[in-house]
Amino acid sequence: MKSLGVFCGSHAGRGDRYSIAAASFAREVARRGITVVYGGGRVGLMGVVADAALAAGGQVIGVLPRFLEAREVGHSGLTEIHLVDSMHERKAKMAELADAFVALPGGVGTLEELFEAWTWVLLGVHQKPCGLLSVGNYFDPLIAFLDRSVEEGFVSPANRAQLRIASDPAVLLAKLSSAGAAANSSGGGAPRASDRRIQGQVAKASLSVTAGAGVPR
Repeated sequence: MKSLGVFCGSHAGRGDRYSIAAASFAREVARRGITVVYGGGRVGLMGVVADAALAAGGQVIGVLPRFLEAREVGHSGLTEIHLVDSMHERKAKMAELADAFVALPGGVGTLEELFEAWTWVLLGVHQKPCGLLSVGNYFDPLIAFLDRSVEEGFVSPANRAQLRIASDPAVLLAKLSSAGAAANSSGGGAPRASDRRIQGQVAKASLSVTAGAGVPR
């Protein structure tokens, strides 16, 4: 795993525990030499992740819609920045650049990004593993809902198991790395095949109308 897509809030949340956890996670990612791919913002947990990874000597790639750049929420100190025309194109570009995905605490936009990346696994668009960093029981109600979805027959146990969950950054990264290696060895995660499918999503997204307002993250 050379790069990791990180979805997280444009707000820092209540108290400092979420920022502390996000910074710790970003430092561990950087320590392992993994490039962070994220939404390009400088506010909230997004900014915390970028700043912590950069301070630890890591590489950080941002993917930012132009209309958000105009609102001056873009991070100016990143290793690399991709400016895109819509929220759809942002997600597709992040999926193209990342080898795996993790959601940290966040709002509606964070959850939407995670579930789309996970859905693409189920549909065979890619086989890049997805995970949740559990911080202060924040995701416990979501995890319970997913388990209920399995009980009620809407999600298969196999699909539910594809979302890796851990509270320790090192444990979660190890799970994602192992899952990615298994997918590659079976051929399901062959980079060129999956990248072509994702690039097709990028091409379709580039034809979409540029969003006029952001989704709360």
